[in-house]
Amino acid sequence: MKFEQYNISPDIKESLAELGFKRPTDIQFKAIPSILKGEDVLAIAQTGTGKTAAFAIPILHVLQQQQERRHKPKHLLQCLVMVPTRELAIQIAGVFSEIGKYTDLSILGLYGGVEQDDQVKQLRKGVDILIATPGRMFDLIHQQHLDLSFVRVLVLDEADHMLDLGFNKDIVDVKKKLPRKHQTLFFSATIDKKIKDLAYAMVYNPIRIQISPQDPVSKNISHAVAFVEMDDKRFFLERLVKEFPDTRILVFVRTKVRAERVQAAMKRVGIDSLCMHGGKEQQDRLDVMDQFRSGQVKMLITTDVNARGIDIPDVDYVVNYDLPDVAENYVHRVGRTGRGVKKGQAVSFCSQEEKPLLEAIQKYIGKEIREMAIDKQSYRETLALSEETPNDNWRLLLEQEMKKQEKPKGKKKK
Repeated sequence: MKFEQYNISPDIKESLAELGFKRPTDIQFKAIPSILKGEDVLAIAQTGTGKTAAFAIPILHVLQQQQERRHKPKHLLQCLVMVPTRELAIQIAGVFSEIGKYTDLSILGLYGGVEQDDQVKQLRKGVDILIATPGRMFDLIHQQHLDLSFVRVLVLDEADHMLDLGFNKDIVDVKKKLPRKHQTLFFSATIDKKIKDLAYAMVYNPIRIQISPQDPVSKNISHAVAFVEMDDKRFFLERLVKEFPDTRILVFVRTKVRAERVQAAMKRVGIDSLCMHGGKEQQDRLDVMDQFRSGQVKMLITTDVNARGIDIPDVDYVVNYDLPDVAENYVHRVGRTGRGVKKGQAVSFCSQEEKPLLEAIQKYIGKEIREMAIDKQSYRETLALSEETPNDNWRLLLEQEMKKQEKPKGKKKK
C-alpha cells in the first residue's frame, strides 16, 4: 500500500511525496491506522525503522482535521512529544515541520541550553504540537508559560533512554497534568520489565506493535573488529581516514575528554574533524551537526550523546574507537549507518583490556563479530604511516570483510 492510498490529508500527502516517502515502513504500516483511530499504542522498534514518521503523519492529519472544523484557526497545544535529549527534540520537530509544512499547524521544539525568550514568545502566539525535553518543559510549566490542560495526544519517544536518564518521575508527573481522556503513544527501542511496568501504567488497552527481528542490528551493516592496543588506536583511525578520504565517518569514544584528545591527534596529522559531547554549548552542538550533515567535514568524533535516535544521513562508517561500557549501546551506535536501504560498515577497535566488553556485545547481539586480522607487518606499517608512504592493505581488508558478510544469491545446494 502506498501513502497516496491512505485516507490522510492531501497537504500531508504532498509533503510526503516531496520527501520521497512512497510506501510505509513496517512500523508505519502497523502504527498509523491505530493512531488515526485514537487508540493507545505500545510500539517496540529498533532505530532506523521510521518510527518518528509513524506517529507524526497521523497526528498531523488528525490535528489538521480538528483545526479545519473550527470556524477560526486557533493554535492550541494538543500534542506533546516527550524526548530524552535536545538533539532528538530538534530532529523530531524538524520531521513534524517537513511533513506538516503545507498545513497551518504550529510546531515547536522546546529544549534547554538556549535562551528561553524566543520559545516563550512562540508559546504565547500559540503552538499545536510541542516536542520537549523534560527539564525545559517543567521550567516553563512552573513559570506558567506552558499549559498542558488541552493536550489530547501524549507521545513518549525513546522511552527506554528516558528511563536510563532518570526521567521516570517526570513522565508520571506529566501524565497527571493532562486531561483524563487522552491518547498515549509509547515508543521504545528495547523492552524489559522496567519498560513494561512504565508502559502499562501509561497506556490504556494498547495496541502492541513489535518490530524487533532476532538480530537487533540492521542486516545492512557489516561488522568487523580489529585488535589494537589502546595507545595505537589513533594511528589506525588516521590510516582509515586517509585510505577512505571521501567517506563520512562517525567515531564513538567513551568520554568527552577522550573526544577532545582524539580530535587533537587527528589535527596533528592534518585531518579535519568535528567534536561533539555533552560538555559543549547547545549552539556549538547544533553547528557541529549542521557541518557534519552537510558534508563540510567528513569525520565527527562523539560520545554516546549521538548514539540514540539521531538521524545522520549517509554515514558510511561507524568506528567504535572505544567499545561501549553497555553492550546495548553498540546497537545504537552502529545504527547510525546502514539506515533504510543503504549499506554501512561498523569497525571496532578492541584493546586487550576491552575484550570483556567485546564478549558482552557479542552475547547481546547473538553472534560473533568477525575479526579483521592484522598481521605484525601491517600493524607496524600502520604505526609508521605517513602521506608519503600510502598502503592499501587496510582498504583490501575492509573490502574483503564486506564481501564475506554479503549473503550469497541463489539457492543453496543440498
